[in-house]
Amino acid sequence: MSTRASDAYAALRIPDYRFFLAMRMSTTLAIQIMSVSVGYFMYDLTGDPLALGMIGLAEALPAIGISLWAGHIADKYNRRNIIAACITMLMLCSLALVWLVWQKDLLPKNTLVTGLYSVIFCTGIARGFFSPTVFAFLPQLVDKKVLPNAITWNSSSWEVASITGLGVGGLLYGFAGVTTTFVVMTALCLLALFLALRITKHPVPTTDHSEPALERIRAGLHFVFKNQLILSAIALDLFAVLFGGAVALLPIFAKDILQVGAEGLGVLRAAMSLGAISTAFAIAHRPLGRSAGKMMLASVAGFGLCIIVFGLSRNFWLSFACLFVAGVFDEVSVVVRSSLLQHLTPENMKGRVSSVNSMFITSSNEIGAFESGLAARLFGNVPYSVVFGGVMTLLIVGFTWWRAPKLRKLDFSQLHRAEE
Repeated sequence: MSTRASDAYAALRIPDYRFFLAMRMSTTLAIQIMSVSVGYFMYDLTGDPLALGMIGLAEALPAIGISLWAGHIADKYNRRNIIAACITMLMLCSLALVWLVWQKDLLPKNTLVTGLYSVIFCTGIARGFFSPTVFAFLPQLVDKKVLPNAITWNSSSWEVASITGLGVGGLLYGFAGVTTTFVVMTALCLLALFLALRITKHPVPTTDHSEPALERIRAGLHFVFKNQLILSAIALDLFAVLFGGAVALLPIFAKDILQVGAEGLGVLRAAMSLGAISTAFAIAHRPLGRSAGKMMLASVAGFGLCIIVFGLSRNFWLSFACLFVAGVFDEVSVVVRSSLLQHLTPENMKGRVSSVNSMFITSSNEIGAFESGLAARLFGNVPYSVVFGGVMTLLIVGFTWWRAPKLRKLDFSQLHRAEE
């Protein structure tokens, strides 16, 4: 194996990291299967599209609301144990869903719907703790030399599990039924818990346990908002997703504009993730170095251009290509932002800083979907609303280039040499 190829797989030779990666994939599979199957089940029960939107809100609100506190906890207590507790909570939620399905003919519909929302609310709490803790735990498992490699493998495995989970969830629900789907989801959570407990316990980074929680949370916020590199990278990604996210409107494009039906919708939904996976594998073999900041800005601009062309396209394969390339550009932005957060954040503050990142990125996905729908309503024309979002993304890139010179001049090779 060549030196470059050997370097690309360096993180995968660490046992704890392999368990971590497998745990992350199992958990993501379970979460994505839950996302698809609960949505189908809720729509079967109610026939109300608004009920589907309320599922996302029921999960996003607790996840966003708990994020800052979760980051404080991740910096204070054993991170492996927190991850195990989160997975246990997800497993209990899966079991609750199994019970609700078994009782669906005995329970009133309103009680069943309330039960589903309650379970999803609890999964939002678990995910609110899980995300910053996983981010903070990763650098404890590998040496700094292979951290960039570990980040890209982590990102690519998440993308693979996300695509697979969405597909498996739909197939299981359609061919095996909702009960079997929820049982499989529970089994994946159990597997993830087993893998999490196989990871060696690592000591909590040195911290002042006497410091009040609010002071520690305030310190994490202060660190983010005073660091131009981190703040500009998070803000750039946030606003790009906020304005450039066309995913929420894909059902309209598939049905009314491209006229490819549900099958075409599935292909379009997978396009961005396929592009992101291919980029993640490429970056794992050839990590970003010089001009990383310029590459991030150029990638977000490329993402905006792809969204504009997608909005104007009336050809299915052109639309697919636009979303695929948009996924390529988006993954570059994700890797740069994740690497920046890992390299510039002190070990005893990674949970709190990651929680700020999670809060903004989670809210941008949910609010971005709302913005896309609102723009479509205001414009009265879905394609124009998508084009508007792409244009806004380009304007944001131009503003960031002007106002964030440190991000524009970012050089990862210098960052790595400084750490050594």
